[in-house]
Amino acid sequence: MVTGVARPGRVVVLVVGGVAAAAALLTAHLAVGRLPLPPDDVWAALTGSPTSAFHRVLVVDLRLPRALVGLGAGALLALSGAVLQAVTRNPLAEPGLVGVTTGAALGVVASLAVAAGTGLSPAPTVAALLGGLAAGAATWLVAGRHRSAPGRLVLVGALVAALCTALTSLLLLGRRDSLGSVLRWLVGSLNARTWDDWAALWPWLLAGVPVGLLSAGLVNLLQLDDPLVTSLGRPADRTRLLVLGLAVALAAAAVSATGAVAFVGLLAPHVARRLVGADARALLPVAAVLGAVLLSAADLVAYSTTVSLPGAASQVTGLPVGAVTAVVGGPVLLALLRRSRR
Repeated sequence: MVTGVARPGRVVVLVVGGVAAAAALLTAHLAVGRLPLPPDDVWAALTGSPTSAFHRVLVVDLRLPRALVGLGAGALLALSGAVLQAVTRNPLAEPGLVGVTTGAALGVVASLAVAAGTGLSPAPTVAALLGGLAAGAATWLVAGRHRSAPGRLVLVGALVAALCTALTSLLLLGRRDSLGSVLRWLVGSLNARTWDDWAALWPWLLAGVPVGLLSAGLVNLLQLDDPLVTSLGRPADRTRLLVLGLAVALAAAAVSATGAVAFVGLLAPHVARRLVGADARALLPVAAVLGAVLLSAADLVAYSTTVSLPGAASQVTGLPVGAVTAVVGGPVLLALLRRSRR
């Protein structure tokens, strides 16, 4: 049942505060980096009167699309995770546990293999989207008539994810030269994101986020037992397919832009649930804003970090953002597992 309904005023405050935090992170993304820029130079580059042509390239062509993709993908992953956790009635559900992220990685590796064999140009973003959607569909079909059982979809999704990972490994064994280009899809990275990536992502944001928020009533309904859902005039299985299809599509779109970024779809909904309760009408918008903030903050840490790698001739600036979210999310996941056993 849906419990813990938050006051509308509290939701508004949290959403507005989250948007303000996202705006602050966007500003920090434009100013921070290997070459820090003062606010005046950033503003001049954004308004078309940069102090140098290099500043315009740095701010407008390199940093701004990366920051926008991070904010958008974070919102999509968190919204998808919040829907999945509510509908599957499993607090550990997230896009990676229904096979979407590993399916996307498999799609990329397969597209590179096909392109190498046929001479065609690979389309990794499209392949990632199709791979994620295919993995989500496989999870639904394999789960069969027991989809409504708590944990069933997550269990089948974990099996589909393992299969996708195994197939990806087999393909990479035959094409070791592709490992470098596939790494960002396996770990998750915002390095070298361009306006083309943002152009592919923003339509999903424009359509998917409003539809996701409007599905709050169905999400609340699916937290009830199937006989009760049916008695209220809704076909439970068909409604579940519709809502889960939306969640898979949102996650696949995000993964097609960033790769398999872990834990954002798990952590943001959990934090949102603690703040506003389980009512999807409050949970979904707060989770989406928190997801955008979480991924953007993690990427700010990622590309501001300088590390020395074994065998590298010099220090490397900029980690994959998936490495940062994994470091943060791993301990949180262990804590959630311990709490669920009590």
